[in-house]
Amino acid sequence: MTSLPLFIAPARYDSAEAALAQVQAIYRNSIDHLRAALQRFVAGEDDGQHVRACYPFVRVRTDTVARADSRLSYGFVAGPGTFETTITRPDLFGHYLLEQFRLLLRNHGVTIEVGTSPQPIPIHFSLAEHDHLEGNMSAERRLLMRDLFDLPDLAAMDDGIANGTHEPRAGDAQPLALFTAPRVDYSLHRLRHYTGTAPEHFQNFVLFTNYQFYIDEFIKLGHEAMADAGSGYECFVEPGNVITRRAGSGARPGDELGAPPPRLPQMPAYHLVRGDSSGITMVNIGVGPANAKTITDHVAVLRPHAWLMLGHCAGLRNSQQLGDYVLAHAYMREDHVLDEELPLWVPIPALAEVQVALEQAVAEITQLQGYELKRILRTGTVASTDNRNWELLPNAGPERRFSQSRAVALDMESATIAANGFRFRVPYGTLLCVSDKPLHGEIKLPGMANHFYRERVDQHLRIGMRAVELLRQERPGSLHSRKLRSFAEVAFQ
Repeated sequence: MTSLPLFIAPARYDSAEAALAQVQAIYRNSIDHLRAALQRFVAGEDDGQHVRACYPFVRVRTDTVARADSRLSYGFVAGPGTFETTITRPDLFGHYLLEQFRLLLRNHGVTIEVGTSPQPIPIHFSLAEHDHLEGNMSAERRLLMRDLFDLPDLAAMDDGIANGTHEPRAGDAQPLALFTAPRVDYSLHRLRHYTGTAPEHFQNFVLFTNYQFYIDEFIKLGHEAMADAGSGYECFVEPGNVITRRAGSGARPGDELGAPPPRLPQMPAYHLVRGDSSGITMVNIGVGPANAKTITDHVAVLRPHAWLMLGHCAGLRNSQQLGDYVLAHAYMREDHVLDEELPLWVPIPALAEVQVALEQAVAEITQLQGYELKRILRTGTVASTDNRNWELLPNAGPERRFSQSRAVALDMESATIAANGFRFRVPYGTLLCVSDKPLHGEIKLPGMANHFYRERVDQHLRIGMRAVELLRQERPGSLHSRKLRSFAEVAFQ
């Protein structure tokens, strides 16, 4: 016997709000059932029955080609057929889902079907933010959970849809979204682990950096914004979900639950929060393409409007000076972490809106225009490698490849972040600062590096934040470039 929640029959809706309300009802019904059963299990009151609850699904059927505005890159299915996806956390994704539902209704003139899917919700994904059960159960009791509750199934959360390798079986619906509900839940839990902050705090514009100096400056600017009642930001969130509210706004229920962690997480995140989630999240990903891939794999499920890489790089041209900026318009990928998901022959195009915003932000913050701007800003190819000590190889292979690619800068993260943006249809961009020139004998020395970083970081970070402000002003939907669509793209952006 299996214990299931009260059944909610599938229904069709011609209202986005009504469809979302039904998704919320089914999800809440399922989660309440799991949590109640888990509480009984922890208290030793279970009856030995297997407990199961499932995600809600959303489905559309159409027998016509897309009727969408051709300027949009999302909001419509590729052609006739049945399209479906499972949904999780409608509380977190409510505004996002409303937009997707409204576009489907408008573009296709069909109803949206909402019901309970056959996909079980793993018990781990039913826990609330502050639920911690391990200490209340013996090892034997924890093992018994495997028999009574559904555990995460990796087969239900692969990236085949995003990678373009998913092939539905005969009779199955085609995908409506890039990610299934279990895949989203998996990433939400990973984000808490890696960044030390709840997914609810993440904003729609994300800055990644590979140096703590940028984070130190972002923290300073975040607290300055909180002291300014007219800053436009509601709060500043630090690891441990420590929330600082804007001056005069007062604390809110739940703020007291935040506490600084005893040690920083692997990739700490900080959030300048706006009420419409259009603020800025900044993550210190550390050094290397593995971290860059890991964090973007998980941030992608939040469907941000854009992510940008701000960090330091090696300048490869003799004409460059320490402190010059590099705006990437192409990427040479020697990071290897995405070779299986995104073959090297796939080009990673520059996105016009992001490029324009970054160049304009450099001009505004440095007060340089036109030909004078070229003194400090070089646009070109950025190479990313997974070998930090490529200079020590006994042959000139890497140097020759960098030269043949016309690369002007080298780092270990930018191509990974851009490539994963391309893979997950998240607009991306890169602005780097030259901090050494290994091919020309200018290497980092401790004292020089510290002085250089602190001198340049403030300006570089302000450029990144200004670029976000400019991107925020773009027409809704214009950032999500059609360059990122595949032949048979899913409807949900």
